[in-house]
Amino acid sequence: MIKNTNNIVHIFSDGWANPNPGPGGYGVILKCGEHQKDISEGYKKTTNNRMELRWVIAWLQSLKKSSKVIITTDSQYTINGIKKWWAKKWQSNNWFRTKSQKAQNWDLWEVLLAEIEKHSVTFEWIKWHTGHFENEICDELATLAMKRNDLLEDIWYVEAPVSSQTSLIPWSKKNTSKTASVPWEKIWQSCKKCEAELEKKIPKHSKKTLEKQYYYEYYHHCPSCKTNYMLEAAKRDIKNLKL
Repeated sequence: MIKNTNNIVHIFSDGWANPNPGPGGYGVILKCGEHQKDISEGYKKTTNNRMELRWVIAWLQSLKKSSKVIITTDSQYTINGIKKWWAKKWQSNNWFRTKSQKAQNWDLWEVLLAEIEKHSVTFEWIKWHTGHFENEICDELATLAMKRNDLLEDIWYVEAPVSSQTSLIPWSKKNTSKTASVPWEKIWQSCKKCEAELEKKIPKHSKKTLEKQYYYEYYHHCPSCKTNYMLEAAKRDIKNLKL
């Protein structure tokens, strides 16, 4: 247990699953005055967002007394859930996002909201993998945790079924024409940061692209947090590109 002092408690973290969902882990660094403590845990099957929420809960529960806490994370899902009042809204609706759809990870959000009430908590967002020292260390801790032989069971995790109305749309060659009007195509794959459903998008190529040895035929885009995912499967030899 971390003893409360007059100093501000700084918490840094990272958590993810690979694949998502799949084996997951989180790594956390807590700093309070001259004291520092690291922790990490791995799970057999979970999701990116459940790992991001679990570490926040673990460290807030470790504080013996009410404290001033600054949490630094690259998880927009966690930050937006608090700052944009998503979690509070779901809670007021008995943890339903809609009349028929239960909010994802409601079990963890319920505990997190209760823990936040005990402290003065501020969330600070940092961009993923930009060289932030503590964030990079936490990423390494999370990666090592998910490779352990004694992985834990995420007993509340329930794998979401694929909706019959959100089936994978096959990629068609006819959409590669630069003059074609190509709508974004929905795919059943979630964003690492906010778990929103990703969309397939065609990049605009220019003569500058020819300076490279390869190009991307398409990439995945998150309409929620605006993150782009460049995919190895979409990588093409530049000699096949026609501008």
